[in-house]
Amino acid sequence: MNLTKEFPRSPRERMAGLAHIPRMIDKARAAGSNQLGEYIFPCPLDNILLEFLGVKPEVFQQKACDESEELFTDWIGDRCQNRTLKEKEEINAEILNNAPNTPEKREAYQKILSRVDASRKDITTWVELIDLEEGRL
Repeated sequence: MNLTKEFPRSPRERMAGLAHIPRMIDKARAAGSNQLGEYIFPCPLDNILLEFLGVKPEVFQQKACDESEELFTDWIGDRCQNRTLKEKEEINAEILNNAPNTPEKREAYQKILSRVDASRKDITTWVELIDLEEGRL
């Protein structure tokens, strides 16, 4: 995937019951082919999931580049086999509800929101901001 020409999938999309994984795959594959553009892999949201999965960014990237979506889904499922549904729901909530929580992050967030659409006072999380910036909201 060439992220200099198209957007990765929404962080809301799920794979193996986990939000944000399809987006991480897109970014990891783009990084592997030097087509990441302005995106960051791993970004702070990626790191939350990498820690949950117990996987280093390099391993995730290699798997994303080498495996089909189907095999990657199986691999994620294997990484989560000892996780409960409640734990998956909690990590999804952490990803989807993650908001800027320091003065520096709030300033960066507001700068992006002002550039994209300053009138959108309903946008409060990173995922909402990402989807707004990429034209999904």
